[in-house]
Amino acid sequence: MNLTPISVKFDIGDGRIVTIETGKLARQADGAVTVRLGNAILLATVVANKEPKPGQSFFPLTVDYQEKFASAGRIPGSFFKREGRLSDYEVLISRLIDRALRPLFPDNYLCEVQVLVTLISSDPEVMPDALACLAASAALAVSDVPIQEIISEVRVARIEGKYVINPNRTDLAKADMDFIIGATEKNIMMVEGESKECQEEDLIAAIEAAHAAIRVQVKAQEELRDLKGVKGKREYTLPHQNEELKAKVTAFAKDKIYAVAKSASAKHDRSDAFKKIAEELKESLGELPEEDAPLVGEYFHDLEKEVIRNMILDESVRLDGRALDQVRPLAMETDILPSPHGSALFTRGETQSLTTVTLGTPEDELLIESAATSNYSKFILHYNFPPFSTGEVKMMRGPGRREVGHGNLAMRSLRQMMPGSDYAYTVRVVSDILESNGSSSMATVCAGSLALMDAGVPLPKHVSGVAMGLISRASDGKWAVLTDILGDEDHLGDMDFKVTGTRDGIVGIQMDIKVDGLSMDVMRSALAQAKKGRLHIVEAMYAVVPAARPEPKPHAPRMEKIIIDREFIGAVIGPGGKIIQEIQRETGTTINIEEVGETGEVSIFSSQKESLDKAVAWVKGIVAVPEVGEVYESVVKSIMPYGAFVEFMPGKQGLLHISEVSWKRLETMEGVLSEGEKVKVKLTGTDPKTGKFKLSRKVLMPKPEGYVEREEGDRGERRDRGDRGDRRDRGPRDDRRGGGDRDRGDRRGPRDDRGPRDDRGPRPERQDFPEKPQEPTFDEE
Repeated sequence: MNLTPISVKFDIGDGRIVTIETGKLARQADGAVTVRLGNAILLATVVANKEPKPGQSFFPLTVDYQEKFASAGRIPGSFFKREGRLSDYEVLISRLIDRALRPLFPDNYLCEVQVLVTLISSDPEVMPDALACLAASAALAVSDVPIQEIISEVRVARIEGKYVINPNRTDLAKADMDFIIGATEKNIMMVEGESKECQEEDLIAAIEAAHAAIRVQVKAQEELRDLKGVKGKREYTLPHQNEELKAKVTAFAKDKIYAVAKSASAKHDRSDAFKKIAEELKESLGELPEEDAPLVGEYFHDLEKEVIRNMILDESVRLDGRALDQVRPLAMETDILPSPHGSALFTRGETQSLTTVTLGTPEDELLIESAATSNYSKFILHYNFPPFSTGEVKMMRGPGRREVGHGNLAMRSLRQMMPGSDYAYTVRVVSDILESNGSSSMATVCAGSLALMDAGVPLPKHVSGVAMGLISRASDGKWAVLTDILGDEDHLGDMDFKVTGTRDGIVGIQMDIKVDGLSMDVMRSALAQAKKGRLHIVEAMYAVVPAARPEPKPHAPRMEKIIIDREFIGAVIGPGGKIIQEIQRETGTTINIEEVGETGEVSIFSSQKESLDKAVAWVKGIVAVPEVGEVYESVVKSIMPYGAFVEFMPGKQGLLHISEVSWKRLETMEGVLSEGEKVKVKLTGTDPKTGKFKLSRKVLMPKPEGYVEREEGDRGERRDRGDRGDRRDRGPRDDRRGGGDRDRGDRRGPRDDRGPRDDRGPRPERQDFPEKPQEPTFDEE
């Protein structure tokens, strides 16, 4: 058995080598390759049916990307301990591959094709999504499945001003532009990504850098195909055609379609009019052979597309009567729902989004897992597209791939303006599309920005979005860019180009090209027209909500984050969590503590501002360092004869000595202070030996009239004890005690001669002495 693989290698541009290999794994698939970079290995397979299903009228392409947890040496955390349905992360990568591959197949190819890409070995520094489409395209290239061109995708990121191809995960965290771009050797096919307010020319430069790298990858796939000996692509059954029937359809319906297209009618009125023409067409054609009957609808649809495209190109007239660069009428409202923490209704023409914002605690964070990573996200956006939004009846089976993709575009656009890690809230945005006639994802971006500001989330700028379209004609090279496309214009156009941004730059983009030959001139024109459209929308948004609310709504949870030194984390938590539990219990707040580097982030949440302030003060007191000279509101904890112990900061006590309670001399503490009493004190110093705090109350009180400070020399007479002579002239110490050798035996006798204890008589009764005071007394005069 020969399992010797065929492989090619290429340099990704900075010494990192990519290896594409075929002939060893999955040999029964029509095409199978592995792509390796570092320790990351992806297996891609493609299988295509030989014949289309009877009555098949569209191209059934299925693309699935999946990461095996074993690739990173992990066991899935699910109950069944095995990989389940694709995660949103895997769905998004599947869409990246699908959108780039789909235009490669011939229009008349209707056989079912399944492309599977699997991560079988993971490298923590390699981003597999940038290699997935390369693997899928290579599997098609070494197969006999009919594709017209070879494609690849790369990630291009701008890091410290330089464009880097497929950067590693660590470097990507420092990027201010992050795009995945798919292209053939000649044409750009797909762009998706985000940036921190880049300019249009920055995007052009990124695309050009990516295209240069893609050409290298396409050449490597061609080399692998030739080494494998692929000579051509398989023959397939062409769908049945009837040119005579096509001519009849054109003759009957062309002028009628044009009349409806130019009437500038509403979506449903226009749809009903087209359906009526189609019914009249079928009646005029009468009974048709079984193989011709399905062609009527196909030819009518193609004719409708051709008539509308020519009308736009030749007359600059759109289906709803707008100019090519005109945005539909806008209507915006905020705070339209009483209970959500933020809400907005955004309507643009016949597209409408009702968006809500919910503020939660760190416990509400979303866990996002892949084979190599496990991260929590504090910003969540969900997009829902119910069937009634298009006037249809469909089963509700949860979000599909379209919803996941549209929601991701809106999420990554708004994320660029979200506050940083010092903002402790977990934020969930939900967009429910109530009407749809083009670009509901861009409506979600606009409604999301309005709702976030309505919720008091401190967005520095509004984010708006607009969807652009392209109509082109190969026969004469004529083209037109459309602003704010309708659903029909999206369907019949050659490009779907969504751009999001602020007043100052682009933050998100998603582009799919359906035709070859998109030049950079067309790209520049589309970007310039998109900028004009999104700025028009964003100015209207500022007119409704000029800035974020200064604070959340009254019924929203209050939050404050305190940054503390890491050494104080234990003090806030307390032994066994005693302190933090007490704070939460006494204040009714929720507290979350996270260690970040050399600091601790303490996030405090409460539905009541009073409770929040109390908890914040408590935590700040624990971590605060007492300052000499500061005045504190203290609480008397215990009364002693010599003073009172008071807690002047949480967890910090000091002695308020009896001499510092009042300017008046006090003989006792009885009746002066009581336990639990609040009293203001000033921290006057600390004991250099013990570190104990010295507190005074009297210094905060006015001095009594006529009070005279005691001077240092007032007690000098006590030291005048007469002429005691010079201590040096008093003789030797021993002479002063009787002189001579101090023989203890002379006085008490030898110890051994003292007899047994029992013979020495009873021990004298102990004399009672006055109790020694715990604190020295002061001679105050």
